[in-house]
Amino acid sequence: MDIKELKKILEAFDKSKANILEFENEEFRIYLDKSASAPVSQPAPQPANAEPVVQKIEAKPECKVEGELITSPMVGTFYQAPSPDSPPYVKVGDKVKKGQTLCIIEAMKIMNELEAEFDCEILEILVEDGQPVEFDTPLFRVKKLS
Repeated sequence: MDIKELKKILEAFDKSKANILEFENEEFRIYLDKSASAPVSQPAPQPANAEPVVQKIEAKPECKVEGELITSPMVGTFYQAPSPDSPPYVKVGDKVKKGQTLCIIEAMKIMNELEAEFDCEILEILVEDGQPVEFDTPLFRVKKLS
């Protein structure tokens, strides 16, 4: 992948409503999280006549993240509970059975329940209640239970 392709991917991610971007190929892996609170470093200004510097992104040993992602099947708004005064369908640490409701995705004023496709444990909830989501936005990190 050349630097132009990488810049296009980063610009598209920056303009999107998605909060997390994961990309991996044979050469390297990219993980970006807009919700991370780490400060963003700015590149040092370069003289006008300076040639662009291209740095090779070196492959680092894979840091295996436990679990699998459950992603949004549609564009809409993520809700953790059936109503504002109700408890959330699931919390981190909950063990969920196949078919159990995980959340609601509201799309065009229709409330769509997202159900677990397998027995699992909720490791992480990746979006905030009321947050807009796009197709394939990671919603939950889960661990399959046998």
